[in-house]
Amino acid sequence: MTQTQPPPGPADRHGSARRSAAGRAVAALVLVASAALIPLLGPSAALHGTGEAEAPGAGGIALLRTVLFAALCVPVGELFVNRLARSLPGRETPPARLPRSWSRLAAGAGFLAALGLAAVVATGNRVPGQGADIDLGGLYASRDGRLALLEVNAFLVAGLCAASRRPVTQVWPLAAVVVAEALRAHPTAEHAPLTGTGLTLVHLTCAALWAGGLLHALRVLRLWSGRHDPAAGAALLGLYARVAFVLLAAVTATGVWSSLRRMPPETILEQLTGTAYGRALLAKVLLVAVAAALAVGARRRLRRAADPLTACAPARAEVVALGLAVAVSGVLTALPVPIRW
Repeated sequence: MTQTQPPPGPADRHGSARRSAAGRAVAALVLVASAALIPLLGPSAALHGTGEAEAPGAGGIALLRTVLFAALCVPVGELFVNRLARSLPGRETPPARLPRSWSRLAAGAGFLAALGLAAVVATGNRVPGQGADIDLGGLYASRDGRLALLEVNAFLVAGLCAASRRPVTQVWPLAAVVVAEALRAHPTAEHAPLTGTGLTLVHLTCAALWAGGLLHALRVLRLWSGRHDPAAGAALLGLYARVAFVLLAAVTATGVWSSLRRMPPETILEQLTGTAYGRALLAKVLLVAVAAALAVGARRRLRRAADPLTACAPARAEVVALGLAVAVSGVLTALPVPIRW
């Protein structure tokens, strides 16, 4: 006599779902903690043995800049993918079929990070030891101070827009953050600052669309698959993949151009290993290369696999690689730049 295993009941399914959710939460916490350690410890590790001096509070500044970049990617990606979802052939996707927005949470995190960075600027680019060290009025007297205030106000407005009936309007304050970051990265004393600003503007915009868009696309895909609409999810991921190819090309081109402006071709190999900026840049290049390889693998699965949703596995790994690249980008902003004019 053979014994048959009874089918899982509702309690078993709920227990399995709870264990799965708990596992995802633990994995997310581990990834967030790892991403936080990169900017905190990255400057010291990159500067080790180079003979370059570490600025006071470089780890904290890198962490704040990482949070700011991540807070920019999340809402930009949501706006981008929601637009793609509504443009799918023969589909009008109502807001109820989209995941809960993380834009308000991201705007709050971005506001706090921008506020912390503004406090650093207000103390002469030093980490304030006490409240009396912060000269808020002095922010209006310098270019960096005004840009820092612009970012603080832009994230505040973005949060209000995200909570309004027309969350799409947050695109304007988010664009202001991108412009402010591009201007901050290229002071007027630099040779051809407008060229550098334009490159950073395109680079940061495309990177935010790529990283934030993939994160939100996977969230939409998970929701639609759970509601037995996998065909629409695969179509959305395919549409995103086609646009992401253009974004990757733009990120690569602007990144290479920007690097060559700061590290001349005849010295770039030496600086990639001999300077802190070069080491961090090399780490970022490797992470972007890994993300690109995973993106190619996901796109092949979308085209050839019997079940296109198997592309989610490399896409999730791609999100992790891009998240680490964002953290390394935060480290880059806290390191001495090898500008040679």
